[in-house]
Amino acid sequence: MSGTPGEHDAPADPAGFRPRIPAAEWDDWRWHMRKRINTLGKARRWIRLTPDEEKAVAGSAGKYRWSITPYYASLMDPDDPTCPVRLQAVPAPGELTEFPGSEVDPVGDMYYRKTNRVVHKYPDRVIMLITEACPVYCRHCTRKFHTTDVSGTYFRDDEGGSFDEDLRYIADHPEIRDVLLTGGDPLSYQDARLEEIVSGLRAIPSVEIIRIGSRFPVLLPQRITDGLCEMLARHHPVWLNTHFNHPKEITAESAAAVDRLLRHGIPVGNQTVLLRGINDDVTTMRTLMTELLRIRVRPYYLYHCDNVTGVSHFMTSVEKGWEIMEGLQGHITGFGVPQYVLTTMIGKIPIAQPYFTPHPDGLLLRNYRGQEMVVDAAAYPITEPDTP
Repeated sequence: MSGTPGEHDAPADPAGFRPRIPAAEWDDWRWHMRKRINTLGKARRWIRLTPDEEKAVAGSAGKYRWSITPYYASLMDPDDPTCPVRLQAVPAPGELTEFPGSEVDPVGDMYYRKTNRVVHKYPDRVIMLITEACPVYCRHCTRKFHTTDVSGTYFRDDEGGSFDEDLRYIADHPEIRDVLLTGGDPLSYQDARLEEIVSGLRAIPSVEIIRIGSRFPVLLPQRITDGLCEMLARHHPVWLNTHFNHPKEITAESAAAVDRLLRHGIPVGNQTVLLRGINDDVTTMRTLMTELLRIRVRPYYLYHCDNVTGVSHFMTSVEKGWEIMEGLQGHITGFGVPQYVLTTMIGKIPIAQPYFTPHPDGLLLRNYRGQEMVVDAAAYPITEPDTP
């Protein structure tokens, strides 16, 4: 993990050209939001842009937003364009290339939207698209059309409008017991505004669980303040899922943010996306999962990268995903192995290879070493016995 910034410096800068930032500013998440990097001139203070990166930034003008917090920029290798942090945040030529089968909404958010913000896809749970804003516009975002495309939105009406219709829909559907706040990033909102939304949900008797999907613990962990955590803790049970994609993103600051959430009773899970050139090898993924466990974040999903317009260049084959899952199962503790899923119009579909095969004598089982055995159907029945 990287160290905490010194009194007058951002984190270590071997290149020697990054700005020196007082600790009081570096520790203030609002400062990072105000100072986000969103022009070539600002970016050149943190990394040495390649001609391809500069061309992609220029080509994105008027099409895709981009911004990077100084904190996240400090994790980038200033000289290596293949840096896994840099690839997630700096526009690349692949975003402007058309790929077969790509869509702006392959998972059906707009299809299942019931109000301006509520997407009701599963029987007992919904998502609320709180905002289009993010501290960093991840180049691989599934909702890239909603968050990053200058002219795109999943909202039917203005983001700043009343939440009354959304809350009323949830209250009118008592089967909804679980609400996920997402976006954009809900923690882009100030604490007071966010509490209005959370308290509105908590006032609905049928809502048992409130979840928040946020990448702030990764992109700007300074946002996870004691004040925020205390506010959320007033409305328990509250869960938070975040989005670490590479071990380089696990720093002293991000570990401290997770610790603050946990100390306030907020469990933290992680949803990793399988990304070409970033984490598509067994060693990187195994390190990421074990490092997450070390900071007490539970791996939840490994998403196969969606074929989203402007994102397709990050996709791997499903076979690559299987290879990585094979390299996790049995090699690390069981609760460190995420579920490998493909998100579709009909939901999240588990796509890991099975470790069992029907056999004339029962079940043929295979372990992580490739060893096989058959369990007898008489000892472990495969089908339920006929009832009289």
